[in-house]
Amino acid sequence: MTTILYSILVLGALGAIFGAVLAYASKVFHVEVDPRQEAVREALAGANCGGCGYPGCDGYAAAVAAGEAPCNKCVAGGAATAAKVAEIMGVANDAAEKMVAFVPCSGAHDIAEPRFNYSGPVDCRAAMLFGGKSSKLCTFACIGLGNCERACQFDAMHVENGVAKVDRSKCVGCGACVDACPKSIVKLIPESQKIMPACRNQDKGAQVMKICKVGCIGCMKCQRECPADAIVVTNNVATVDVSKCVQCGHCADVCPRHIIEYFGK
Repeated sequence: MTTILYSILVLGALGAIFGAVLAYASKVFHVEVDPRQEAVREALAGANCGGCGYPGCDGYAAAVAAGEAPCNKCVAGGAATAAKVAEIMGVANDAAEKMVAFVPCSGAHDIAEPRFNYSGPVDCRAAMLFGGKSSKLCTFACIGLGNCERACQFDAMHVENGVAKVDRSKCVGCGACVDACPKSIVKLIPESQKIMPACRNQDKGAQVMKICKVGCIGCMKCQRECPADAIVVTNNVATVDVSKCVQCGHCADVCPRHIIEYFGK
């Protein structure tokens, strides 16, 4: 019994000594945290999506408090969060335009001709390792196995009939889908941009017509008829200069392949 009591006393004494050492160390090595950092962290959306370019909300809040990051980088929180952060930091709120994801491909299963039937892991990167650039004859096409959909934390990306589609009402522009796509198809565009060609095939028109029912054939009709000179056919595919586009939608109306999407309708 004496041995047991002695052991308990020794352990208790050691515990008290170690506790005192830890308490002293916590005071010696204590790092003051800017109270604005905690306030900014509370104001953020809390998605930890990485869309701000920093390692999560804590990393971004620390950068803002240190004056190393602007107040408008929380894409998940949007303009409302930017305003709160700017108020906390006591600076002007320079709100950046919201970006949304866009997939320039319309190569659904019944649209784009298949090259082979893939039955491996449901993963775009695995499919590329198995059969090259695409399971479709169009090597520029979306593989459609959902890497982007699984990366999206906001339920804004869905694969429909073999091609990824974006729900612009849910997209916050974090860019997770952009990073997840092994073919670098997905891109971010300004939310205000309502006109975009939904094709990126750079083959010549005759070849495109053989492998896809709606692919851009580079006929240049959109370029010729654009009243703002905002559309240019480069490398056999139409591209939009968003700085010139007036969102009239005329290019979408005249496109013989109906490949230009007009989100304003």
